[in-house]
Amino acid sequence: MPKKPPPLAVPRDDYDTPWKDVLDRWHRQFLEFFFPVAAADIDWSRGYEFLDKELQKVTRRAVVGRRHADKLIKVWRCSGEETWVLIHTEVQGDQEADFPRRLYTYHSRLNDRYHRPVATFVVLTDDHPNWRPVRYEHALWGCRAVLECPSIKLLDYRDRTAELETSPNPFVLVVLAHLAATATRPRGWNAKSA
Repeated sequence: MPKKPPPLAVPRDDYDTPWKDVLDRWHRQFLEFFFPVAAADIDWSRGYEFLDKELQKVTRRAVVGRRHADKLIKVWRCSGEETWVLIHTEVQGDQEADFPRRLYTYHSRLNDRYHRPVATFVVLTDDHPNWRPVRYEHALWGCRAVLECPSIKLLDYRDRTAELETSPNPFVLVVLAHLAATATRPRGWNAKSA
């Protein structure tokens, strides 16, 4: 009796690659749209530099989970100070308990290894309205380490499409496309098992 062919694998939706691509292309517009206070303090006339190899050195050793659309960018502040910006884009459909710890690990390792100020920004693209992990803290006997970072949740924009459509910022298209994609998948969809 002939063997049955194996079932066709369902292709995984790839949300990381498009996010990486748009962050490479529209980094300034990304910060202007989501984190305008930071964007206003950057001297864009001096340009910026992607530090992907430096980020890989730090994240490769971290035993903290799967790869994400992370970007590390060197910019100069209007004051002339060199600053590194870690943009951590969380593209997943599940709440992840270790996510704040992973942010803390990346942030600490970058600061320790390169002795540079690091700003960590978070974009949450999941569909859980109450999951907002923007703080990590651990303490023992009066010693306390804390990381708090600004974050945005794309889900918060779903009732603002009319407002978004009037913005000239190209990142609006990214937000609208992401909202349309998430609207077509079942609630609680899991990117890891898709």
